[in-house]
Formats: sequence, structure tokens, C-alpha cells
Amino acid sequence: MYLTTEKKQEFFKAHGKNEQDTGSAEGQIALFTFRIAHLTEHLKTNKKDYGTQRSLIALVAKRRKLLNYLTKVDVLRYRSIVKELGLRK
Repeated sequence: MYLTTEKKQEFFKAHGKNEQDTGSAEGQIALFTFRIAHLTEHLKTNKKDYGTQRSLIALVAKRRKLLNYLTKVDVLRYRSIVKELGLRK
């Protein structure tokens, strides 16, 4: 599997408070970004995989909702996570 428990803990440790902090918006956004990149690469070779395409769209929407939440709550946290992950609106 492409996403192991250790890999998840690395994301939460790097972007959350610690590796047990799985609920932080920054950690979830980082995890979603990794999964989106993986699904995008998969869809480049498997163009007719519509189930994966639907999952990708759902993940992008979840990440967007979390980013919108961060802009309302704390703009500095939003700017730092966007800068770290290289996202754009």
C-alpha cells in the first residue's frame, strides 16, 4: 500500500502538533495533498478509471473546505500551510 501508518505519522508530525494529532487541519490538508498527488498520477495512466476520478474530486473538495475553514479561523496558519505544500487557489 502506498500510504502506511508510518507515512501518516510523518505527515502529522511535520504539519500537526505531534504524530498523535490527527485532527489538526494542517495535518489533514497535508495528507489529502499526498493522496491527491498519488491519485493524479494513477489517473494519468488509467484514464477510464472513473471510480478513482470521483474519489479524487471528493478529496479535492474536502481539502478546499479545510482550507476555507483555515482562512476563516486563522489566516496565518492558512498562509503557512499553503506555502509549505506549494498549493494555489
